[in-house]
Amino acid sequence: MAHAYTPGLKVTDDIIVKKHRILPLKGEVMVKVGDKVSPDDVVARTHLPGNVVPLNVANKMGLPPEDLPGYMVKQQGEAIKEGDVIAYKKGLFGTKLFHSECKSTLEGTIESISHITGQVLQRGLPIPVEVRAYIRGEVIEVIPQEGVVVACRASFAQGIFGIGGETYGNILVATPDNSTILSDDLIKPEMKGRVVIGGSLVTAAALKKAITTGVKGIVVGGFDDKDLRDFLGYDIGVAITGSEDKGITLVVTEGFGQISMARKTYDLFKRHEGQMACINGATQIRAGVIRPEVVIPSDTPMNAGNNGEGQIMGLTIGSPVRVIRHPYFGRLGKVTELPSPLQKLGSESHARVLWVEFESGEKAVVPRANVEMIEG
Repeated sequence: MAHAYTPGLKVTDDIIVKKHRILPLKGEVMVKVGDKVSPDDVVARTHLPGNVVPLNVANKMGLPPEDLPGYMVKQQGEAIKEGDVIAYKKGLFGTKLFHSECKSTLEGTIESISHITGQVLQRGLPIPVEVRAYIRGEVIEVIPQEGVVVACRASFAQGIFGIGGETYGNILVATPDNSTILSDDLIKPEMKGRVVIGGSLVTAAALKKAITTGVKGIVVGGFDDKDLRDFLGYDIGVAITGSEDKGITLVVTEGFGQISMARKTYDLFKRHEGQMACINGATQIRAGVIRPEVVIPSDTPMNAGNNGEGQIMGLTIGSPVRVIRHPYFGRLGKVTELPSPLQKLGSESHARVLWVEFESGEKAVVPRANVEMIEG
């Protein structure tokens, strides 16, 4: 019998995580298949071309553009340092009286000299780019000149929203249960370098204190959208997050507002307290969905027992789900009915729906497109 499949957040104690660590352009791979790597290990490196800075040399020296090549001291392709004389015009009678010169404004090379515009393009030094492993694991594939695939057996939890990039630290559970608010008084000096687990909400004051304390990351059920705007200084919109340089990575597992972290997720973190967690807040909610994540690498070999990937199952009676749209946004429950016929919605459109029973015992009819499965 056919069934509906609704993708959702994965929360599991045993999965094989594979991460493609790819350079933005071709370079050098630093490891080989079978190497064991840690999050900070550089697995590939390259150099991006330096920035191009134009310099209107003809204008600065009072020359017609077509005459510029005859006064250049440095030629195309030559190395320059900041302050080097790149063009020189002798003064009266070949002396320095009323002479003119133009100096470079950066260290790099002369990219081009134009006799049409009088512009000289200076290219800065190449910009080194290093790709790190991000997770603790093993290199299982090398893509020559491009990067590697790193894999590990791990416990794994996805979030619904996040900010900040890749980081890691040992897990410290700061709240006594999944519904307690992570307030600033719970942020302690010993949390420096840790990934801190909260309950239903992290306050703006707690987030700021965590940054000054040196906390690497916070994983929590909810976050107030006003606090988010105040913290970032702008509205997120539909952009990809993860590049924010705020000194901390935040992973929200349930949604905006005060929402208790799912018991299964909280219990997973509690079981692994003290272990290393590799986290990434990068989020994209449009096409090509990117989820924030927490990876807790295991020392268990990847070929031991279940591969952790399992079969993708569809929605069935009893499936745990989260509602992802108004008016029940962020609420957790389980599927109690899956009627097949299309049903008329309040918007006058027709769609397939399901009955969900929330944790409070309340039941509601929700379009299937408005829920996501909580995968185990």
